[in-house]
Amino acid sequence: MLTESTLSPENATFREVILAGDHWVHEVKAGQTIRILDLEGNQAADTLFYDAHDPENRYSASDTIQRQAALYLTTGTELISNQGDVLLKITADTCGRHDTVGGACSRESNTMRYAHEKEHMHACRDSFICGLQHWGPDLGKRDITCNINFFMNVPVTPEGKLTFEDGISAPGRYVELTAARDVICLISNCPQLNNPCNGYNPTPVEAIIWDA
Repeated sequence: MLTESTLSPENATFREVILAGDHWVHEVKAGQTIRILDLEGNQAADTLFYDAHDPENRYSASDTIQRQAALYLTTGTELISNQGDVLLKITADTCGRHDTVGGACSRESNTMRYAHEKEHMHACRDSFICGLQHWGPDLGKRDITCNINFFMNVPVTPEGKLTFEDGISAPGRYVELTAARDVICLISNCPQLNNPCNGYNPTPVEAIIWDA
């Protein structure tokens, strides 16, 4: 559901542009609101959330889908953890829907889906590993779970198959989430060049945070 925000970037307490292919990790305190802004359009922002005080309590795609009885995320969606807690709630969305089943690209999946010579290409799984290790030495690849693909268009066919299609986002569209507890937000600004999720041209996104 399309919903405009009432928040002004001029009143934000934090802003940072995340370049294409980069990772970004930051704590969002309970009550704070984070906006992920698609600066140039058709850019996928692969995202993971963790309870900042218990990282084993983290975003769960299956629990979120089951709780809301809907496949895509948009305004009003509560992001549920694997322990049944509400981590954040989407409070504004000018894109309309976001994928939570397509997963993150990896060098291995690039090889299987596209060609053996694609194996060297940077991928979101690499970015997630770098971000987790940057946050703390106790976190690593075992802590990478099913992620959200903000702005990414992954239709599900009547046969239950997934397809990667051109994005439905555009320059300046965004999604906002208000944290229900202190959370770690980890974004991989997707570097994928082999399918249309980024319009074959990865571009920057911006993270903007407001206090409660």
